[in-house]
This record gives sequence, C-alpha cells and structure tokens, in this order.
Amino acid sequence: MTDHGTFVDFDGRPAVRFERTYRHPPERVWSAITEPGELAHWFPAKVSLEPRAGGAIEFSEDPNVEPSSGRIVTFDPPRLLTYTWGADELHFRLEPTGTGGCTLTFVNVLSARDAAARNAAGWTVCLAELDKHVSGAIADGPHSATAEPWEPLYDDYVAAGMPAGAPIPGR
Repeated sequence: MTDHGTFVDFDGRPAVRFERTYRHPPERVWSAITEPGELAHWFPAKVSLEPRAGGAIEFSEDPNVEPSSGRIVTFDPPRLLTYTWGADELHFRLEPTGTGGCTLTFVNVLSARDAAARNAAGWTVCLAELDKHVSGAIADGPHSATAEPWEPLYDDYVAAGMPAGAPIPGR
C-alpha cells in the first residue's frame, strides 16, 4: 500500500496520520484545504466554513453520514488548520520544503480507537483525490467512480493490524 496512513498516539488519543509532499507552495495547498470550491474535488462532504479561529464549519452531502457541524480551532494561513467534525478532530499542517514545495501533515484524531482502519482507508481515498487536484489532474471526489476503491484499502489496513471494528456505513 503506498501513501498509507499510520496509527499514532496524539496527545494520549488515538489518531491516524498522513504525510504528503507537493511541488507547490504552501499557499496553493492551503487553498485546496480551505476553499469550498477546491474542497469539493477531494473532501468527502460539502464544506461551508467561517475562515477564522472559533468559526463554524458545516458538513453536508456526504452519502455516508448525516449533515453535521464543527468548530474551527486553529486558523493560521498558510500553515495550520484544525477543526472538529463530530467527535473527531482534523489537523492540517503545511511546512515549506525549501525547494518551493511543501509537506502536508494531516492527522485525524479519532473519537474511537476502532475507527482507525475505517477512517484511514477513507482518508487514503480522499488524499489521493487531493493529490490529483493539486497536481492539475481531474479529481471528481472520493465518492466518484474514478476514485480509488475504499474496501481494498480497508482490508489492507486491517491486515496490517490497524484497529478496526467500528460500524461501516452501508454495510
């Protein structure tokens, strides 16, 4: 499995962590992770947000979960973004590489340990779509027919020993 996530401890809480390096500056990737029109190419839900710490963030149109809301915890362009989504937290950190590009570190702090394999597989699909979008390729989103299939990724994460067992929507 390439570009997979890892199960980590994040301040005493279970989390899955991903890292991606792009040839684009942090400002380009920042817009991809904060602007609703760009999020539509890779994020699993439609997003509406108030771009500031303490701002509201709304999630809708994800075929696997009910609409919900959260709160933006950290908004420090173009470096740090943290927000809540339900009982989970999403952390995005962008660091310049020194060659004009940047590294994105993404951490999903989980509300339940047994959600690790399920969420890691989902974020692997989403981040593959983000990779396409940022590179200029067509990215139709993680629920599209052109996205990487979720189930084989989930099976790989489970086989690798990542905690599993959380309910899977649609199963």
